[in-house]
Amino acid sequence: MLHINGLSLRMGERLLLDAATVHIPASQKVGVVGRNGTGKSTLLKAILGKIESEAGDIRIRPRAKIGTVSQEAPGGDTSPVDFVLAADHEYSSLMAEAETATDPHRIAEIHDRLNDIDAHAAPARAAAILSGLGFSAEAQDRPLQSFSGGWRMRVALAAVLFTKPDMLLLDEPSNHLDLEARLWLEAHLTAYQGTLFLISHDRAMLNAICTAILHLDNKKLYFYKGNYDAYDVARRESRRLQAAAYSKQLEQRRHIMAFVDRFRASASKARQAQSRLKSLARMETLQPLASDDEVAFDFPAGEQLSPPIFVVEDAEAGYDPKSPILKKLNLRIDMDDRIALLGANGNGKTTLLKTLAGDLKPLTGSTRKSSKLRVGYFAQEQSDSLPLNLTPTAYMQDLMKDATETAVRSHLGRFGLSQQKGETAIGKLSGGEKAKLALAAATRKSPQLLLLDEPTNHLDIDSREALTAALAAFEGATILVSHDADLINACADRLWLVADGTCSPFDGDLDDYRSMLLDNKKRQGSSPGSSRGSSKSSTAASRKEERRQSATSRASKSDLSKNIRNAEIQVEKLTAEIAATETKLADPNLYAHDKTKLLALQKSLASLRQNLEAAESAWVKAQEALEKSNSKVG
Repeated sequence: MLHINGLSLRMGERLLLDAATVHIPASQKVGVVGRNGTGKSTLLKAILGKIESEAGDIRIRPRAKIGTVSQEAPGGDTSPVDFVLAADHEYSSLMAEAETATDPHRIAEIHDRLNDIDAHAAPARAAAILSGLGFSAEAQDRPLQSFSGGWRMRVALAAVLFTKPDMLLLDEPSNHLDLEARLWLEAHLTAYQGTLFLISHDRAMLNAICTAILHLDNKKLYFYKGNYDAYDVARRESRRLQAAAYSKQLEQRRHIMAFVDRFRASASKARQAQSRLKSLARMETLQPLASDDEVAFDFPAGEQLSPPIFVVEDAEAGYDPKSPILKKLNLRIDMDDRIALLGANGNGKTTLLKTLAGDLKPLTGSTRKSSKLRVGYFAQEQSDSLPLNLTPTAYMQDLMKDATETAVRSHLGRFGLSQQKGETAIGKLSGGEKAKLALAAATRKSPQLLLLDEPTNHLDIDSREALTAALAAFEGATILVSHDADLINACADRLWLVADGTCSPFDGDLDDYRSMLLDNKKRQGSSPGSSRGSSKSSTAASRKEERRQSATSRASKSDLSKNIRNAEIQVEKLTAEIAATETKLADPNLYAHDKTKLLALQKSLASLRQNLEAAESAWVKAQEALEKSNSKVG
C-alpha cells in the first residue's frame, strides 16, 4: 500500500528523516510513534504531498483513495449531517443530478449506481458516525457555525470516516474527544477495513487498534509487528541486544589491538599482527546505543495550607444568568485531593474549571478559599494561543517579571525545555513542546491547586509518563480533565461526575464509569445512529426523505419481507457469536498466559459488535420501509 524509499525530510534547518525506508502492507493499522519534534506530522504531510522531500520518494498504490482530516475546522450554515454527506463526492453529485436529470436512460444509470453504492443508507450511516462522535439528533441539523472549534473538528473527522477511504491518515484523532466518543472511535477504527496510518500518543488506543507500530527514532523509520505493548517489548529487547553486541565488539577490538601492540615489533609475530589488523579493518563498525534522553517534569508546589483550601456553596456557573450550565454546586477541595472530572463534552467540565480558576465568576451562590491559595490553570486551548513570534525564554520572562533569567531558564528546564529550545521561536516548536511551555506558564507561581484541562494533548508517550509521575509527586491538590485513562487511574483518588446540569461525586472507579456508559448506550438502542435514523425516517418533511423513498420505492413487499428476515437471521447469528466470544474472554487464564489470543478475541468482539449494530440498523430501516409500504396500500 505504501512504500517509503530513502526518504529525507527537513523542517527549516533540522533534518528530521535521513534516508529512511519502510514498507507498509495493505490493511495494516499502523500506529506512528516517536518523541515530540521527531517529525511524525511532517511525515504525514509528505505522504499527502503537502511538502517536498529533500531526497527519496513515497509511493502509494495507484488509484488508492486517501482520506485525512482537514486542518481547518468546517464552518458556515451547513449542518453537520449535510457536510458529512457532501464529503462523498460521488454520492452528493449523483443525488444532485438525480433531481435535475430528464433523460430516462441517464436516470436509470444514476439510480443503478446509487443502488450499487448503497445510497439509501448514506443518511443513516452519516448520522450514526456523528452520533458516535457525540452529536445528538438535534445537533446534527444545527449550522456548523454554531459549534465550537473542537466540535467542528469532530465533524471533519466524521466526514473522512464516512468516505471509507482505502488509506486513512489520522493525526491525534482522540484529542478533545470525551471518553464516550473515544470508545466509539476505537471500535470504529478497529472495524475499519482499509490501511490506517495513526499518529497517536494514547497508549490504550494504540493497543486497542493497531496491528503494527512505526517508530521515528534517530532520523530513521523502524517497523514493528503487533500493538504498542508488543512494540515496547521488542524495542527494549532490540536495544539490549544492540548494547550487548556493541560491548562485545569493543572487547574484541581491545583484544586485537593488545595483540598487535605487543607483537608488532616481533619478527616471528609480525605477520600475525598484520593479519589481525586486516581483520580489524574488515570488521563492521557497530554504533553505540543512542541514549533515550530521560523526560522528567517537576511541578513546584507552594506552602501547605489548612483545609479546606476551596469551598463552593449553592453556586451556579455559566455565561448567561438566564441559562446557567451548572447548578446546585456544593464542592470542597483539600490540599491532598486528587480529583478527575468525568462527563461528556459539553456537560460543563471546562466551565467548572474556569469557575474554580476565577476566570468565570459564579452566577449565584458563593465561593470561599484560603487567602494564600495560588491556582495554576492549564486551559485546553492554552498551547494554541501562545505568541508564536516570541521565544519560550522571552515569553516566560514577561510572565515572571521579578525573576532572573537564570530562574526563568531553570523553570523551563523543569518541563524538559532545554536552553536551545528556550531560544527557539515558539512558532517552530512541536505541539508537544508548546504544551510543555503552557504547563510551565501555568505553574510559574508554585500553586497549591492545579487545574488541568486535557494536559496530555500533543504530549508523546514518554512525556505523558513523566507528567503522571510529576502529578503523583506534586504536594498540592489537583483537579484533572482528561480522556487518558492511564493518567486518571494513576493520579486520581476521587472522581466527580459532571452531568445533568451539576457536579457530584461518582461512587466507583473508571471501569465502573465505562460500564455505565455502555449500559446507557444499550438502553438507548444498540446502534448509535438508530434513533437518528428512525427520527429522519419518520419525518415526512425531511430533506432526505424523498431521496430515501426514491431508492426504496421500487422494492416490492416480498423483497422488503425478505430483507427483514435476512437481517433478523444476521442479528441472531451475531448475538450468539458475541455471547460465545464474551464467554471466552471471561476465562482468567487468558489474561495471564495468552496475550496473543486475548488481543485477537478483543478485536473480534469489537468487530462483531460493529457488525451487530449495522445488522440491527438494517433491520430497523427494512421494518420501517415495510410499514410505510403497508400504509400506502391501506
